[in-house]
Amino acid sequence: MRDCSRLSRRAVLGLTAAALPLSAAAPAAATTVVGGERLAHGGVQVRGASALPRKLDARAWLVADGESGEVLASFNAHRRLAPASTLKMLFADTVLGKFDRGERYKVTDEDLADVPAGSSLVGIKPGITYTVEQLWQGVFLRSGNDAVHVLSHMNGGIAKTVAEMQARAQDLQALDTRVVSPDGFDHKGQLSSAYDLTLFARSGLKGADFRGYCGTRTADFPAGGRKTFQIQNTDRLLTGAWGLDVYEGLIGVKNGYTSHAGNTFTGAATRGGRTLLVTVMHPHAGGNAVYEQTAKLLDWGFEQGSSARAVGALVEPLSAGGASASPAPGADGKAARAAAGAPGPGHPSSWRLLEGAAGSAALLGAGAWALRRRLTRGLAAAAEDRPESGTGGRRRT
Repeated sequence: MRDCSRLSRRAVLGLTAAALPLSAAAPAAATTVVGGERLAHGGVQVRGASALPRKLDARAWLVADGESGEVLASFNAHRRLAPASTLKMLFADTVLGKFDRGERYKVTDEDLADVPAGSSLVGIKPGITYTVEQLWQGVFLRSGNDAVHVLSHMNGGIAKTVAEMQARAQDLQALDTRVVSPDGFDHKGQLSSAYDLTLFARSGLKGADFRGYCGTRTADFPAGGRKTFQIQNTDRLLTGAWGLDVYEGLIGVKNGYTSHAGNTFTGAATRGGRTLLVTVMHPHAGGNAVYEQTAKLLDWGFEQGSSARAVGALVEPLSAGGASASPAPGADGKAARAAAGAPGPGHPSSWRLLEGAAGSAALLGAGAWALRRRLTRGLAAAAEDRPESGTGGRRRT
Protein backbone atom coordinates (compact mmCIF):
# COMPACT_ATOMS: atom_id res chain seq x y z
CA MET A 1 0.00 0.00 0.00
CA ARG A 2 2.94 2.30 0.66
CA ASP A 3 4.15 1.94 -2.94
CA CYS A 4 0.64 2.36 -4.31
CA SER A 5 0.25 5.67 -2.51
CA ARG A 6 3.09 7.09 -4.57
CA LEU A 7 1.63 6.17 -7.95
CA SER A 8 1.02 9.04 -10.34
CA ARG A 9 -2.48 10.36 -10.92
CA ARG A 10 -2.22 9.03 -14.49
CA ALA A 11 -1.53 5.54 -13.15
CA VAL A 12 -4.64 5.70 -10.99
CA LEU A 13 -6.65 6.75 -14.04
CA GLY A 14 -5.12 3.86 -15.95
CA LEU A 15 -6.09 1.40 -13.24
CA THR A 16 -9.64 2.72 -13.25
CA ALA A 17 -9.92 2.56 -17.04
CA ALA A 18 -8.54 -0.95 -17.16
CA ALA A 19 -11.06 -2.11 -14.59
CA LEU A 20 -13.98 -0.98 -16.75
CA PRO A 21 -15.45 -3.04 -19.57
CA LEU A 22 -14.03 -1.94 -22.94
CA SER A 23 -17.44 -0.69 -24.02
CA ALA A 24 -17.63 1.57 -20.98
CA ALA A 25 -14.12 3.05 -21.15
CA ALA A 26 -14.17 6.57 -22.63
CA PRO A 27 -11.82 7.10 -25.61
CA ALA A 28 -8.91 9.53 -25.28
CA ALA A 29 -9.74 13.07 -26.34
CA ALA A 30 -8.38 13.79 -29.81
CA THR A 31 -5.52 16.29 -29.89
CA THR A 32 -4.17 17.51 -33.24
CA VAL A 33 -0.64 18.82 -33.55
CA VAL A 34 -0.77 22.18 -35.31
CA GLY A 35 -0.58 21.61 -39.05
CA GLY A 36 -1.04 17.85 -38.78
CA GLU A 37 0.63 14.93 -37.04
CA ARG A 38 3.13 14.34 -39.82
CA LEU A 39 4.67 17.79 -39.37
CA ALA A 40 5.45 16.92 -35.77
CA HIS A 41 8.14 14.53 -37.03
CA GLY A 42 11.65 15.62 -37.90
CA GLY A 43 13.27 14.92 -41.24
CA VAL A 44 11.91 15.26 -44.77
CA GLN A 45 8.15 14.92 -45.20
CA VAL A 46 6.89 14.51 -48.79
CA ARG A 47 4.40 12.23 -50.54
CA GLY A 48 3.58 11.42 -54.14
CA ALA A 49 6.02 13.80 -55.87
CA SER A 50 9.31 13.41 -57.68
CA ALA A 51 12.63 13.79 -55.90
CA LEU A 52 13.28 16.99 -54.04
CA PRO A 53 16.17 19.28 -55.01
CA ARG A 54 19.64 18.19 -54.02
CA LYS A 55 21.99 20.05 -51.72
CA LEU A 56 19.39 21.35 -49.31
CA ASP A 57 21.44 21.83 -46.15
CA ALA A 58 19.15 24.18 -44.21
CA ARG A 59 18.23 23.19 -40.67
CA ALA A 60 14.54 23.58 -41.53
CA TRP A 61 12.40 24.40 -44.59
CA LEU A 62 8.83 24.22 -45.81
CA VAL A 63 6.91 24.49 -49.10
CA ALA A 64 3.20 25.36 -49.04
CA ASP A 65 0.41 26.35 -51.39
CA GLY A 66 -0.49 29.92 -50.55
CA GLU A 67 -4.15 29.57 -51.52
CA SER A 68 -5.15 26.18 -50.10
CA GLY A 69 -2.62 26.18 -47.27
CA GLU A 70 -1.53 22.62 -48.11
CA VAL A 71 2.03 21.85 -47.02
CA LEU A 72 3.59 20.08 -50.00
CA ALA A 73 6.91 19.20 -48.39
CA SER A 74 8.88 20.06 -45.28
CA PHE A 75 12.00 19.37 -43.27
CA ASN A 76 11.87 19.91 -39.50
CA ALA A 77 8.81 22.12 -39.94
CA HIS A 78 8.36 22.82 -36.23
CA ARG A 79 12.01 23.03 -35.22
CA ARG A 80 12.43 26.15 -33.10
CA LEU A 81 15.23 28.38 -34.36
CA ALA A 82 16.23 32.03 -34.12
CA PRO A 83 14.14 33.86 -36.75
CA ALA A 84 16.20 37.04 -37.29
CA SER A 85 14.39 39.70 -39.33
CA THR A 86 11.81 37.31 -40.73
CA LEU A 87 10.04 37.99 -37.41
CA LYS A 88 9.29 41.44 -38.85
CA MET A 89 6.54 39.73 -40.86
CA LEU A 90 4.70 39.14 -37.58
CA PHE A 91 5.43 42.71 -36.51
CA ALA A 92 3.90 44.03 -39.72
CA ASP A 93 0.92 41.68 -39.57
CA THR A 94 0.26 42.94 -36.03
CA VAL A 95 0.83 46.69 -36.38
CA LEU A 96 0.46 47.59 -40.06
CA GLY A 97 -3.26 48.32 -39.97
CA LYS A 98 -3.11 50.68 -37.00
CA PHE A 99 -1.86 53.81 -38.77
CA ASP A 100 -2.83 55.52 -42.00
CA ARG A 101 0.06 55.41 -44.46
CA GLY A 102 -0.12 59.19 -44.95
CA GLU A 103 0.13 59.97 -41.22
CA ARG A 104 3.23 62.03 -40.32
CA TYR A 105 5.43 61.55 -37.27
CA LYS A 106 8.41 63.54 -35.97
CA VAL A 107 11.02 61.19 -34.52
CA THR A 108 12.54 61.87 -31.09
CA ASP A 109 15.72 60.65 -29.41
CA GLU A 110 13.61 58.47 -27.12
CA ASP A 111 12.16 56.62 -30.12
CA LEU A 112 15.64 55.39 -31.06
CA ALA A 113 17.21 55.00 -27.61
CA ASP A 114 16.44 51.26 -27.34
CA VAL A 115 17.59 50.17 -30.82
CA PRO A 116 20.10 47.33 -30.22
CA ALA A 117 23.72 48.05 -31.05
CA GLY A 118 24.77 46.36 -34.29
CA SER A 119 21.27 46.56 -35.77
CA SER A 120 20.51 46.98 -39.43
CA LEU A 121 19.29 50.55 -39.95
CA VAL A 122 17.51 52.50 -42.66
CA GLY A 123 18.94 55.77 -41.38
CA ILE A 124 16.20 57.47 -39.36
CA LYS A 125 17.27 60.68 -37.61
CA PRO A 126 15.69 62.46 -34.62
CA GLY A 127 13.99 65.71 -35.52
CA ILE A 128 12.98 64.57 -39.02
CA THR A 129 9.30 64.00 -39.84
CA TYR A 130 8.44 60.81 -41.70
CA THR A 131 5.22 59.44 -43.11
CA VAL A 132 4.03 56.06 -41.90
CA GLU A 133 4.52 54.80 -45.45
CA GLN A 134 8.19 55.79 -45.33
CA LEU A 135 8.66 54.08 -41.98
CA TRP A 136 7.20 50.84 -43.36
CA GLN A 137 9.46 51.12 -46.40
CA GLY A 138 12.33 51.26 -43.95
CA VAL A 139 11.06 48.10 -42.27
CA PHE A 140 10.46 46.05 -45.41
CA LEU A 141 13.19 47.26 -47.77
CA ARG A 142 16.13 47.82 -45.42
CA SER A 143 14.99 45.69 -42.49
CA GLY A 144 15.57 48.78 -40.38
CA ASN A 145 15.37 48.20 -36.66
CA ASP A 146 15.24 51.96 -36.23
CA ALA A 147 12.00 52.04 -38.24
CA VAL A 148 10.59 49.14 -36.21
CA HIS A 149 11.31 50.93 -32.94
CA VAL A 150 9.78 54.20 -34.09
CA LEU A 151 6.59 52.41 -35.14
CA SER A 152 6.60 50.44 -31.88
CA HIS A 153 6.78 53.66 -29.86
CA MET A 154 3.95 55.07 -31.96
CA ASN A 155 2.05 51.92 -31.01
CA GLY A 156 2.50 52.50 -27.29
CA GLY A 157 5.97 51.14 -26.65
CA ILE A 158 8.15 48.07 -27.09
CA ALA A 159 6.54 46.01 -24.30
CA LYS A 160 3.02 46.64 -25.60
CA THR A 161 4.05 45.78 -29.15
CA VAL A 162 5.78 42.56 -28.08
CA ALA A 163 2.68 41.51 -26.12
CA GLU A 164 0.45 42.21 -29.13
CA MET A 165 2.77 40.26 -31.43
CA GLN A 166 2.70 37.28 -29.08
CA ALA A 167 -1.08 37.46 -28.93
CA ARG A 168 -1.25 37.61 -32.72
CA ALA A 169 1.06 34.59 -32.98
CA GLN A 170 -1.27 32.69 -30.65
CA ASP A 171 -4.28 33.65 -32.76
CA LEU A 172 -2.48 32.47 -35.91
CA GLN A 173 -1.63 29.26 -34.02
CA ALA A 174 2.07 29.93 -34.48
CA LEU A 175 2.79 28.00 -31.31
CA ASP A 176 6.53 27.59 -31.87
CA THR A 177 7.06 31.35 -31.69
CA ARG A 178 8.24 33.29 -28.65
CA VAL A 179 8.58 37.05 -29.15
CA VAL A 180 11.15 38.97 -27.10
CA SER A 181 11.70 42.00 -29.35
CA PRO A 182 9.66 43.38 -32.26
CA ASP A 183 12.64 43.61 -34.64
CA GLY A 184 13.84 39.98 -34.59
CA PHE A 185 17.26 40.87 -33.20
CA ASP A 186 18.96 38.05 -31.30
CA HIS A 187 17.64 37.73 -27.77
CA LYS A 188 17.68 34.67 -25.55
CA GLY A 189 14.47 32.72 -26.00
CA GLN A 190 13.34 34.50 -29.17
CA LEU A 191 12.43 31.62 -31.46
CA SER A 192 10.16 30.63 -34.31
CA SER A 193 9.95 27.85 -36.92
CA ALA A 194 9.65 27.36 -40.66
CA TYR A 195 5.99 26.52 -40.12
CA ASP A 196 5.26 29.66 -38.12
CA LEU A 197 7.15 32.01 -40.43
CA THR A 198 5.12 30.65 -43.33
CA LEU A 199 1.93 31.32 -41.36
CA PHE A 200 3.05 34.93 -40.86
CA ALA A 201 3.77 35.39 -44.56
CA ARG A 202 0.46 33.89 -45.65
CA SER A 203 -1.50 36.05 -43.22
CA GLY A 204 0.37 39.22 -44.10
CA LEU A 205 0.07 38.77 -47.85
CA LYS A 206 -3.71 38.90 -47.56
CA GLY A 207 -3.33 42.64 -46.90
CA ALA A 208 -2.72 45.01 -49.81
CA ASP A 209 -0.27 47.23 -47.91
CA PHE A 210 1.81 44.30 -46.65
CA ARG A 211 1.91 42.82 -50.14
CA GLY A 212 2.82 46.16 -51.68
CA TYR A 213 5.65 46.95 -49.25
CA CYS A 214 7.32 43.54 -49.41
CA GLY A 215 7.30 43.65 -53.21
CA THR A 216 8.81 47.16 -53.49
CA ARG A 217 12.30 47.12 -54.94
CA THR A 218 13.45 50.71 -54.36
CA ALA A 219 12.18 53.88 -52.68
CA ASP A 220 13.37 57.41 -51.92
CA PHE A 221 13.90 57.98 -48.20
CA PRO A 222 14.06 61.34 -46.36
CA ALA A 223 17.52 62.63 -45.46
CA GLY A 224 16.42 65.94 -43.93
CA GLY A 225 15.10 69.08 -45.55
CA ARG A 226 14.26 68.32 -49.14
CA LYS A 227 17.03 65.78 -49.54
CA THR A 228 16.42 62.07 -50.06
CA PHE A 229 18.48 58.96 -50.67
CA GLN A 230 17.49 55.76 -52.40
CA ILE A 231 17.00 52.54 -50.48
CA GLN A 232 16.88 49.10 -52.10
CA ASN A 233 15.16 45.96 -50.91
CA THR A 234 17.60 43.48 -49.33
CA ASP A 235 15.62 40.54 -50.82
CA ARG A 236 18.09 39.34 -53.46
CA LEU A 237 15.55 37.21 -55.33
CA LEU A 238 13.44 40.32 -55.77
CA THR A 239 16.22 42.66 -56.91
CA GLY A 240 18.73 40.31 -58.51
CA ALA A 241 21.55 41.62 -56.31
CA TRP A 242 24.77 39.84 -55.42
CA GLY A 243 24.92 37.84 -58.64
CA LEU A 244 21.48 36.28 -58.39
CA ASP A 245 18.80 36.40 -61.06
CA VAL A 246 15.46 37.95 -60.24
CA TYR A 247 13.13 35.04 -59.49
CA GLU A 248 10.26 34.94 -61.98
CA GLY A 249 6.94 35.74 -60.31
CA LEU A 250 8.39 36.62 -56.90
CA ILE A 251 6.07 38.81 -54.82
CA GLY A 252 8.09 39.05 -51.53
CA VAL A 253 8.34 38.35 -48.59
CA LYS A 254 11.18 38.85 -46.02
CA ASN A 255 14.79 37.91 -45.44
CA GLY A 256 16.87 38.04 -42.26
CA TYR A 257 20.36 37.56 -40.93
CA THR A 258 22.12 37.67 -37.58
CA SER A 259 25.50 36.32 -36.56
CA HIS A 260 23.72 33.88 -34.24
CA ALA A 261 20.86 32.83 -36.50
CA GLY A 262 22.64 32.90 -39.81
CA ASN A 263 20.33 33.40 -42.78
CA THR A 264 16.57 32.98 -42.87
CA PHE A 265 14.15 33.73 -45.70
CA THR A 266 10.48 33.38 -46.55
CA GLY A 267 9.65 33.90 -50.19
CA ALA A 268 6.39 33.86 -52.15
CA ALA A 269 5.96 33.60 -55.90
CA THR A 270 3.07 33.29 -58.32
CA ARG A 271 3.11 31.38 -61.63
CA GLY A 272 0.20 30.22 -63.74
CA GLY A 273 -2.28 31.50 -61.18
CA ARG A 274 -0.72 29.50 -58.35
CA THR A 275 1.09 31.05 -55.37
CA LEU A 276 3.68 29.11 -53.40
CA LEU A 277 5.30 29.98 -50.08
CA VAL A 278 8.76 28.73 -49.11
CA THR A 279 10.63 29.26 -45.85
CA VAL A 280 14.29 28.30 -45.45
CA MET A 281 16.05 28.60 -42.09
CA HIS A 282 19.74 28.43 -41.27
CA PRO A 283 21.50 26.82 -44.24
CA HIS A 284 25.03 25.80 -43.34
CA ALA A 285 26.53 27.87 -46.13
CA GLY A 286 26.25 31.65 -45.99
CA GLY A 287 26.05 34.19 -48.79
CA ASN A 288 23.41 33.39 -51.38
CA ALA A 289 22.63 29.88 -50.09
CA VAL A 290 19.34 30.79 -48.42
CA TYR A 291 18.08 32.38 -51.65
CA GLU A 292 19.39 29.60 -53.89
CA GLN A 293 17.72 26.91 -51.79
CA THR A 294 14.48 28.91 -51.70
CA ALA A 295 14.56 29.21 -55.50
CA LYS A 296 15.13 25.46 -55.85
CA LEU A 297 12.18 24.67 -53.61
CA LEU A 298 9.95 27.13 -55.45
CA ASP A 299 10.98 25.54 -58.76
CA TRP A 300 10.21 22.10 -57.36
CA GLY A 301 6.82 23.29 -56.13
CA PHE A 302 5.82 24.76 -59.48
CA GLU A 303 7.15 21.80 -61.49
CA GLN A 304 6.40 18.82 -59.25
CA GLY A 305 4.11 20.16 -56.54
CA SER A 306 0.92 19.45 -58.48
CA SER A 307 1.54 15.73 -57.98
CA ALA A 308 2.45 16.10 -54.29
CA ARG A 309 -0.02 14.91 -51.70
CA ALA A 310 -0.27 17.21 -48.72
CA VAL A 311 1.76 16.25 -45.66
CA GLY A 312 0.08 18.92 -43.54
CA ALA A 313 -1.66 22.26 -43.69
CA LEU A 314 -1.25 25.88 -42.71
CA VAL A 315 -4.01 26.27 -40.15
CA GLU A 316 -6.48 29.12 -40.08
CA PRO A 317 -6.39 31.73 -37.30
CA LEU A 318 -8.57 31.11 -34.28
CA SER A 319 -10.26 34.46 -34.93
CA ALA A 320 -11.25 33.21 -38.39
CA GLY A 321 -12.76 29.99 -37.04
CA GLY A 322 -9.68 27.79 -37.20
CA ALA A 323 -9.78 24.64 -35.09
CA SER A 324 -7.56 24.82 -32.02
CA ALA A 325 -4.41 22.69 -32.18
CA SER A 326 -1.57 21.74 -29.84
CA PRO A 327 2.13 22.63 -30.06
CA ALA A 328 4.37 20.18 -31.85
CA PRO A 329 6.67 17.99 -29.73
CA GLY A 330 9.69 19.97 -28.60
CA ALA A 331 8.00 23.37 -28.51
CA ASP A 332 8.50 23.25 -24.76
CA GLY A 333 8.58 20.59 -22.09
CA LYS A 334 4.82 20.54 -21.49
CA ALA A 335 4.10 20.63 -25.20
CA ALA A 336 6.44 17.73 -25.80
CA ARG A 337 4.62 15.62 -23.26
CA ALA A 338 1.18 16.67 -24.50
CA ALA A 339 2.00 15.98 -28.14
CA ALA A 340 3.56 12.64 -27.25
CA GLY A 341 0.16 11.64 -25.90
CA ALA A 342 -1.77 12.87 -28.91
CA PRO A 343 -3.40 10.06 -30.88
CA GLY A 344 -2.80 9.78 -34.59
CA PRO A 345 -5.59 8.89 -36.98
CA GLY A 346 -7.14 5.59 -35.93
CA HIS A 347 -4.69 5.02 -33.08
CA PRO A 348 -5.20 5.33 -29.33
CA SER A 349 -3.15 7.72 -27.25
CA SER A 350 0.28 6.41 -26.29
CA TRP A 351 -0.48 7.51 -22.72
CA ARG A 352 -3.71 5.47 -22.80
CA LEU A 353 -1.86 2.41 -24.05
CA LEU A 354 0.74 2.83 -21.34
CA GLU A 355 -1.76 3.45 -18.58
CA GLY A 356 -4.21 0.81 -19.68
CA ALA A 357 -1.50 -1.83 -20.01
CA ALA A 358 -0.03 -0.86 -16.66
CA GLY A 359 -3.47 -0.88 -15.04
CA SER A 360 -4.24 -4.31 -16.44
CA ALA A 361 -0.92 -5.63 -15.21
CA ALA A 362 -1.63 -4.26 -11.77
CA LEU A 363 -5.06 -5.89 -11.68
CA LEU A 364 -3.54 -9.17 -12.79
CA GLY A 365 -1.20 -9.06 -9.82
CA ALA A 366 1.89 -7.23 -11.07
CA GLY A 367 3.58 -5.17 -8.41
CA ALA A 368 3.01 -1.45 -8.11
CA TRP A 369 6.77 -0.90 -8.29
CA ALA A 370 6.91 -2.36 -11.80
CA LEU A 371 3.97 -0.20 -12.83
CA ARG A 372 5.66 2.96 -11.58
CA ARG A 373 8.87 2.11 -13.48
CA ARG A 374 6.91 1.75 -16.71
CA LEU A 375 5.24 5.11 -16.24
CA THR A 376 8.57 6.77 -15.44
CA ARG A 377 10.08 5.41 -18.66
CA GLY A 378 7.08 6.69 -20.61
CA LEU A 379 7.50 10.15 -19.12
CA ALA A 380 11.19 10.18 -20.00
CA ALA A 381 10.48 9.18 -23.59
CA ALA A 382 7.76 11.80 -23.97
CA ALA A 383 9.96 14.59 -22.64
CA GLU A 384 12.84 14.18 -25.11
CA ASP A 385 13.59 16.54 -28.01
CA ARG A 386 13.66 19.71 -25.91
CA PRO A 387 13.73 23.05 -27.74
CA GLU A 388 16.78 25.07 -28.54
CA SER A 389 17.27 28.52 -27.13
CA GLY A 390 19.30 31.34 -28.60
CA THR A 391 21.71 33.86 -27.16
CA GLY A 392 22.53 37.36 -28.17
CA GLY A 393 24.04 38.10 -31.56
CA ARG A 394 26.25 40.86 -32.85
CA ARG A 395 24.96 41.84 -36.25
CA ARG A 396 21.81 41.60 -38.28
CA THR A 397 20.55 42.67 -41.70
